[in-house]
Amino acid sequence: MPTILEVLNKTKAFLEKKGIEKPSLNAEWLIAKGLDCKRLDLFLRFEEQIPEKKLSFLRELVVRRANHEPLQYVLGEMPFMDLNLKIDSRALIPRPETEELVERLLALWDTHKPSKVLDLGTGSGAIALAIAYYCKKTEVLGVDLNPNALALAQENAIKCALEKQVTFQLSNWFKEISGKFDWIISNPPYLTEQEWQTAQLEVKQFEPKNALVAEDEGLADLKQLLEEAPQYLAPSGAIALETGILHHDKLKSFAKDFRYTRTESWKDISGRDRFFVAFI
Repeated sequence: MPTILEVLNKTKAFLEKKGIEKPSLNAEWLIAKGLDCKRLDLFLRFEEQIPEKKLSFLRELVVRRANHEPLQYVLGEMPFMDLNLKIDSRALIPRPETEELVERLLALWDTHKPSKVLDLGTGSGAIALAIAYYCKKTEVLGVDLNPNALALAQENAIKCALEKQVTFQLSNWFKEISGKFDWIISNPPYLTEQEWQTAQLEVKQFEPKNALVAEDEGLADLKQLLEEAPQYLAPSGAIALETGILHHDKLKSFAKDFRYTRTESWKDISGRDRFFVAFI
């Protein structure tokens, strides 16, 4: 039977040959999943032999990743903030930028947390659940037009013990929504068709395109949300959007047309205009 170190080295070489970025890190995560242990524990177990039954399972994981299936889908889970979420092809993989958006909002709400929050296009439920986790008295509604994504979000709510605080509803943006919210948050589709065409295979072949790409140079859904949000916002409410980095000038113009009182552009960790906030 091969040792963990031997399998690790062979897996790294195989993934590198297949054009997988960061093959060493991917190999470590896959082997840890196959052995049901923490990734860092592998370094204490290099000489341990892997039985054939576990090798067979591990080979399946490695082949999936070698075919460019995203690592998060292969592992079936990923961390988001302090939560560990179930992740699969029913929904888009949450990005680090979306964590940044939640962190910025939590800092803004440090002394005055909102009573009601609406998360539009909730997908895996990442934004809604993270807000609920850190804002224990906040009522959160997550909305998606994909019933399969909503099923995943509900599974994550149960997994994170937040099912009593977060509600999920089937709706195409605001279509089935009623009531007022202090904050509306969304990471809507905002890629252009050209951007999607040049994306990694992991994105193009496995992630849902309709959760990524929008018409009108990526602006269609952003504009619709800005236009319709005011009727669902409580007094002094606001909408926060994750956007493309070249969208903000047009979004500012839209916000004036839709009679928001002020707007803010927030940069992501790389210094790019990534988040757009409009206050009524």
